[in-house]
Amino acid sequence: MWFTMKKRLSRNEEFEIMKLVLDKFLWLGFGVMAFGMYKLFTDTFTTGITWVAVGAILLIIFVTIIVKEYEIVSTSNPSNKRMVKRR
Repeated sequence: MWFTMKKRLSRNEEFEIMKLVLDKFLWLGFGVMAFGMYKLFTDTFTTGITWVAVGAILLIIFVTIIVKEYEIVSTSNPSNKRMVKRR
């Protein structure tokens, strides 16, 4: 049997990949909200508001995923913040 070793990612590499993936999900949430705004002006009010609410719920879910996975650790300098993965 041929075994392949899986490459272990560093914390920084994990964070960069997670940023790329979650960025797409956040764009999806804003896209749904924009579609809701379009429907708000072209269709009925309730249809538009429903789509805007669905987009907002998507954004809240994805933001909670980000906050659960990573926490912002501040140092003595407030402008020097870094993201640290929770273990």
